[in-house]
Amino acid sequence: MRFWRSLLVVFAVLVALGIGTWAGREWLLRSAADIWIVSDPLGPADAVAVFGGGVADRPLAAAQYYAQGWVTKILVDGSDSEAVLLELGTPGTAIETFGRALGSTYQEALALRAWAERHNLHSIIVPTEIFSTRRVHWMLHRVFPADFVIRVAALDPSVYNRADWWKDDNGISDFKIEFLKYLYYIVRY
Repeated sequence: MRFWRSLLVVFAVLVALGIGTWAGREWLLRSAADIWIVSDPLGPADAVAVFGGGVADRPLAAAQYYAQGWVTKILVDGSDSEAVLLELGTPGTAIETFGRALGSTYQEALALRAWAERHNLHSIIVPTEIFSTRRVHWMLHRVFPADFVIRVAALDPSVYNRADWWKDDNGISDFKIEFLKYLYYIVRY
């Protein structure tokens, strides 16, 4: 009897969640994004690091942090970001490469830590698109020592934003991909 009662409760909860999901879809999806996205408070740091990918958004954020005086160095991974930064008016003397031919966030985090140790840095801002923030934040905090200040900045991509990401195919795809990447990183690293 107890088993059937428990099964009935589970079934009722699933039905309620299903109806709630269908009826309150926008609220649920917006809430899911709010829970998923990790963004640290921003402020001055030793440098900002631009990881590969996200050439439309990450270099622009880095250039803004530099222009605001929050950082004196912009670190790039050897990708196309340097050219974008120069086009945005960032002086070449402010841009340095922390690694080349880095194929994953894990490799970027290791290379960034090595660069930070060689140059005696204590804090870094890492801007990334909203759905990759959780994975990037997790990886950086696994690689860097606990006393190092890492600020992951969540950037709305140029094609959608956190308020209505599910209305764009890119938003749906990005969320699914990042969810799977995060699970992979948790298992792999």
